[in-house]
Amino acid sequence: MTETGDALVLFMPSGRRGRFEIGTPLLDAARSLGVYVESVCGGRGLCGRCQITPTPGQFAKHKITARPENLSPPNEVEARYSGRRALPADRRLSCQAKILGDMVVDVPTDSAVNKQVVRKRAENRSIDRDTATRLMYVEVTEPDMANPSGDLDRLSEALEREWMVKGARLDPPLFAKLQKTLRKGEWKVTAAVHDDGDGPLITALWPGLQQRAFGLAVDIGSTTIAAHLVDMMSGRTVASAGTANPQVRFGEDLMSRVSYVLMNPDGLPALTEAVRGAVNGLAEKVARDAGATRDLIVEATFVGNPVMHHIFLGIDPTELGGAPFALAVSGPLALAARDIGVEIMDGGRAYVLPCIAGHVGADAAAATLAEAPHKTDRITLMVDVGTNAEIVLGSRDRLLAASSPTGPAFEGAEISCGQRAAPGAIERVRIDPETLQAKVKVIGCDRWSDEPEFAEEAPAVGVTGICGSGIVETIAEMFLAGIISEDGVVNGALAESSDRVVANGRTFTYVLWRGATMDITVTQNDVRAIQLAKAALYAGVRLLMDKLGVDHVERIRLAGAFGSYIDPKYAMVLGLIPDCELDQVAAVGNAAGTGARMALLNRGHRREVEELVREVEKIETALEPRFQEHFVNAMALPNKTEPFPHLSEAVALPARQQPAGDTGAPRRRGGRQRR
Repeated sequence: MTETGDALVLFMPSGRRGRFEIGTPLLDAARSLGVYVESVCGGRGLCGRCQITPTPGQFAKHKITARPENLSPPNEVEARYSGRRALPADRRLSCQAKILGDMVVDVPTDSAVNKQVVRKRAENRSIDRDTATRLMYVEVTEPDMANPSGDLDRLSEALEREWMVKGARLDPPLFAKLQKTLRKGEWKVTAAVHDDGDGPLITALWPGLQQRAFGLAVDIGSTTIAAHLVDMMSGRTVASAGTANPQVRFGEDLMSRVSYVLMNPDGLPALTEAVRGAVNGLAEKVARDAGATRDLIVEATFVGNPVMHHIFLGIDPTELGGAPFALAVSGPLALAARDIGVEIMDGGRAYVLPCIAGHVGADAAAATLAEAPHKTDRITLMVDVGTNAEIVLGSRDRLLAASSPTGPAFEGAEISCGQRAAPGAIERVRIDPETLQAKVKVIGCDRWSDEPEFAEEAPAVGVTGICGSGIVETIAEMFLAGIISEDGVVNGALAESSDRVVANGRTFTYVLWRGATMDITVTQNDVRAIQLAKAALYAGVRLLMDKLGVDHVERIRLAGAFGSYIDPKYAMVLGLIPDCELDQVAAVGNAAGTGARMALLNRGHRREVEELVREVEKIETALEPRFQEHFVNAMALPNKTEPFPHLSEAVALPARQQPAGDTGAPRRRGGRQRR
C-alpha cells in the first residue's frame, strides 16, 4: 500500500492514467477514465470478457514502479472461471483484481470495446514482379538400378533441365520430407525456389502442381503494426490487417522502451516476444481472410524504425538511446523466417530492409523507395510523423535524411484529453471566430456536431477525447480564431465574453466540447506539448534545408498513418511543415508498407533501396549548432521569423505580434473570412 492511500494506474495502449483508492477494482478504475473494457456479467467474473494484463517493471518516463504485489492475488471467482475456461497465465479479470499499488495495465485488443483504429491500409500501386521466391513445377526422373543417384540430385537436374536453375540447394528441414513428397506426387512436384543473388535454395516442396503462394509485407511501427498479404503469382494485395503494437504497454515512445530494456533484466525478451506475437497474429489473420493458411506464405519483408528493427530481431537497442546512436546492424538482412520467430512456411524466407541511420530506419528507406524523390528534379520533402519523425529531403541530385524526436503528443498522448485514434475520438474541428463555439467530427460518426443527425448517431461511439489529427486542427483553429497568440498563450481576456475560455489555475483552458458526463478541454499545457513536438520536427526540416542550400521546398509528402489523416492546411498553419503550395502537399498513406511490398515483389527494388541507403547523406540533428535557433523560432505559430506566402494566400493568418517592448496582450481578431 502506498503512503498516500492511493495508487497511480496507467492503462495501455490508451495512455489514460489516474489515481485511485487502494482496493478499487481495476474495471471500475478503467471505466472512470473512459478506458473501454468489455464486461457483460456486471462484474461477477462470469463472462471473462474484462481480461487485462498487468505489466510489472520500472517505467521511468511515467514514474511508476509496478510490482506483482501491487495487484490483489487471484481470488476464488477467478479460480472458478479458470476451471470453466482457460485464463492465460499473464491475465487477470479486471472486475476481480484490486489495486494495491502503482500499476501499468495492458488492455488486450480482445477486451477493448473502442479499439484503436489502425490506419495503415495498402496503397494502390502497380509493382512489376521479379520475386525472389518462385514456384517451379518439375517432373523428376524416377530412380532405377542403372541410375543410383540420390533423389535430391535428380530433383536438381530437373530444375536445371526445365527451369535453367543450376546448383539448387535444399533447405535442411526438407531433407526428411523429400522422398515422401516425391513419391506422393508420383515424381511430379512443385518446388518453391528462393534466389536473391545468393544462389537458388529450395524452401518448399509440394506433391503435384501447386499454384498458390503468398508473401507478407509488414510495417512495424512504434504505435501500430500493419501486415499486407500479397499473391506472389499476380502481385495483388489480397488482405491487409493492423493492430496496436503491444509494446505500448512498456512505453509510449521509443526512448521509453529503450529505458525499459535498460532498467529491467528481462525487458528485451518481453518486448521481442510481444512484437513477434503481434506479427504472427497478423499473419494468421490475413491468411485466414484470404482463404489461405500461413504455410502458404513463402516469403516476408519487414520495415520499421531502428528501435523497432532491433527489438524485432532480438537485438538490444540500448546503444540507440544515446550518442553516437550506433546500430548493431544497418544493412539488409536475408535469413530464414524461423530464425526470427516468424511463423510462416517452414522454409519461408525473410528480408529486412536496411536502416539509413541511428534514428532513420528501414521504414524511412522503404517510404523513400516508394515515393522516389531520387528520381525527380523537384525538391521534395517527405515526413513520416510519429513518436520519432523521420525526414527525407532532396531530389535526384542529392538526398539527405534526419530524424527529430517529436514524442507521442501527435498521437494523443501527453494531451490532457488526448487518446489514440479510436471510435469516439474527435478528429475534425472548426471554431467560429466570432462566438468561439466549436463543431467537431468524431471517428465512427460521419456527421458534424451541428448537424441534427449527430445527436442520433454519436451516442453509439460517444465523444471520448481528441486524437492526433484532431489536436492539430484544434490548436490551428484556436490560433486562427484568436484564442491563442502566435506564441501559444491562451488569451485569458476572452473569458469575460465567452464561456469557452475558462480559468485553470494561473492559466486558461479552452472548452472544446461539453458533454453530459465530461468536458473535452485543451489546456495551456496541451498547447505547449504540441508546440514542442512541432518545433522539433520543423527544426529538423529546416536543418536539412540549410544543408541542401534551399529556402523553400517544391513538394511535400506526408507519410504514415498520422500523415494520412491530417489536413495539409492545418499542418502548415500549425507550422508543422514549411510553406509550400497547398496543392503540392499530399498524404501518401502507408508509404513504408508500399516500399515493403515493392521489396517483396521485385528483387530489383531491393537492390535499389540498398543503393539508396548507401547514397543518402545522414544528418544528426542533435549535433547541429543551429538546431536550437530553428527550434525556438518554430515554437511560434506558424513560425517566428519565416514567412508563409503560399499559406497566406489560402488562409487569413492573424497579424504578427508587435516586437518585444510594444504594449498589448494577445488579442483576438474578428470578422475575417478564413475559408
